[in-house]
Order: sequence, then C-alpha cells, then structure tokens
Amino acid sequence: MGSLTAAVPFAGTKEQEAALLKVIADHKNDKGSLMPILQQAQEIYGYLPIEVQTIISNEMDVPLEKIYGIVTFYSQFSLNPKGKYKISVCLGTACYVKGAGELFNKLKEILGVSDGECTPDGKFSLESCRCIGACGLAPVLTINDDVYGKLTVDDLDGIFDKYK
Repeated sequence: MGSLTAAVPFAGTKEQEAALLKVIADHKNDKGSLMPILQQAQEIYGYLPIEVQTIISNEMDVPLEKIYGIVTFYSQFSLNPKGKYKISVCLGTACYVKGAGELFNKLKEILGVSDGECTPDGKFSLESCRCIGACGLAPVLTINDDVYGKLTVDDLDGIFDKYK
C-alpha cells in the first residue's frame, strides 16, 4: 500500500486491547516471546495495524522499527484487515498461463483495491497466492472456503452475485 495507514480505519475495541495486554503480560519475560505475541495479536485483531504494533512496542520496550520489520518480513502477518469475504487468486504457473493475471487485474478494478488490501466497507479483501494444488481447474480463485475454477473474466459478475 505504501503508507502505514490503511484505507479501513482502525477499529480496535477495549476488549481486544485488554486481551492483547494480557498476552503481553503473560509472555513479557519469556525469551523469544515477540513472535508468539505478534501471532496472538493477529489472532485477536485479524491483522497487525500500526496501532497494535505500537502497543506491543511500548509494552515490550522493543523499538517499533524492529516490530514493523518482523511484521513486513513474514508473510503470515498482515498490515491490512481481511474482508468478510477473502478473495485469493492463484498466480502459480498453471493458473497464470491460463489467464489468472487477467482475472486478478479485473478483480482489482472491480473492487478498487490492490493486492493485500481490503475494500473500505470491509466486505472484500484481495490477495494473490501461489499454487493451491488445483492446477487441473486453472485458473482458480477462492472466496473464503469456496473454490472457483476454469474461470474467465466474464464469470466474475456471476460469482460476485452470491456475495452481495
């Protein structure tokens, strides 16, 4: 995205913050606890916005730059919220050769978001992924647990109708 602020405003609750502070308190003195704390923070919030990273930085007395570096290095962490409907387009070789790039570009256009982003209403998030093991159905996309294969750009409107 380029900046540290997401298109979707941070909407953490006091309950989430209390849960995070408890996790930090429980692990604060454990050696190597930063990764497990970040993982649990992401479970609590669904992603790791700068506001959450700042809480962890302050409570753990770890520089924010170090936390940001870890969060952006490991693909398991996300700086952006996930939508109610998580759309993932396989850009592995078999899917890409059969037109997954066109599908992905059309989805970016339809949703008005880039790879890894969420629509402002929080309904859809879009991400690319590598092979999901459904090469015989190429090109493939998933929406949450639903798998759609042998797609063309023209199929997208019909698929979206199910999620509106």
